[in-house]
Amino acid sequence: MIRWPFVHWRSFHRHLVRRLWLQRTAAAAAFLLAACVQAESDKPFAVEPVTSFDEPWAMAFLPDGRLLVTEKKGNLLVVTQDGEKSRPVRGVPDVDYGGQGGLGDVMLHPDFAGNGIIYLSYVEAGVADTRGAAVLRATLELTDRGGRLSNTEVVWRQYPKVVGYGHYGHRLAFDDEGYLWITSGDRQKFTPAQDMQSNMGKVLRLGEDGSEPADNPYVNYIEQNPLVDDIGVYGEFWTLGHRNPLGIDFDLDGRLWVIEMGPAHGDELNHIVRAENYGYPEVSEGDHYDGREIPDHDTRPEFKTPAVAWVPAISPADLMIYRGDLFGDWRGDAFAAGLSSRAIVRIELDGTSAREAERWDMGARIRALAEGPDGAIWVLEDERGDSRGRLLKLTPAG
Repeated sequence: MIRWPFVHWRSFHRHLVRRLWLQRTAAAAAFLLAACVQAESDKPFAVEPVTSFDEPWAMAFLPDGRLLVTEKKGNLLVVTQDGEKSRPVRGVPDVDYGGQGGLGDVMLHPDFAGNGIIYLSYVEAGVADTRGAAVLRATLELTDRGGRLSNTEVVWRQYPKVVGYGHYGHRLAFDDEGYLWITSGDRQKFTPAQDMQSNMGKVLRLGEDGSEPADNPYVNYIEQNPLVDDIGVYGEFWTLGHRNPLGIDFDLDGRLWVIEMGPAHGDELNHIVRAENYGYPEVSEGDHYDGREIPDHDTRPEFKTPAVAWVPAISPADLMIYRGDLFGDWRGDAFAAGLSSRAIVRIELDGTSAREAERWDMGARIRALAEGPDGAIWVLEDERGDSRGRLLKLTPAG
């Protein structure tokens, strides 16, 4: 009898996918994805193109049903659901546009209807060709032609500013207690994700005014580590060890989820737990782009393992957890916007576990997702190559 050597399927599959990717074998990659991607006729939703934008990045719904849409070059627009666009809102800060940087996320204050406050993330220039993400708090005064920002105040900055144009992260969310959450990428520098004196590569929890909550896990870090330099931003941290976290949302039970791009494959969906370390760059389910391997999470049990890891990559750009009734079977599911995968990925959440359930080829890089007031799902395409930067409305098919 022939005895086959034991092969761990996960390790074999990962090795196979890496090798195929390095060889750039398009046919093999298509074969690996075919089982996950549904044909156009199988989509359970109708797609209605509404309008298009110049490098759109994020959107948020106003109480009256209109949208705020950011364009990476620095424009904030007020848009009706019929696609009518305002003039650019005045008072938006100058942005350092280039690479992955520019104007980023937009988020309403939980009491926007009463105070008119919004938050914008963006990239600002530093000295000597450095730059970093920042978050602005401002009052939005809407007008017939669009609006203007007043009472502007920067409530958070990436520290330190560094050279380069990638991995800003800077997605925003509010929780039910009114805390502001910010994802901060590692700026393609690797080590800041584990550096306690940098807020890069972290998930951050702040007060609405940018203050550090007294119950954050590292507020007393200096007292507990007296040899550490007193200059630091420890009080902002909730978790560390992240690479490029580009999506953040809370599920129906208040659990926080973050989705982030891995290196060469190894994208992650993480359930965010206070004070946990998610391991980057010490561990990853992906590898360096030059082919050098990074140890898997299971080699370092002190690091938090992702709920889902994608090999091959989907290149997630946003995360939305559905709360509506229009797609009733999807209530409580997470949806990821895929760039290189050119897809929307539906993820079923079960407590702190998760699994990919469906994937729909959208024929374009997908930048952002949002749930509309009536439960429709709104989609922003990226604008790159043949992706046209369109705003799409998804409603149930038939």
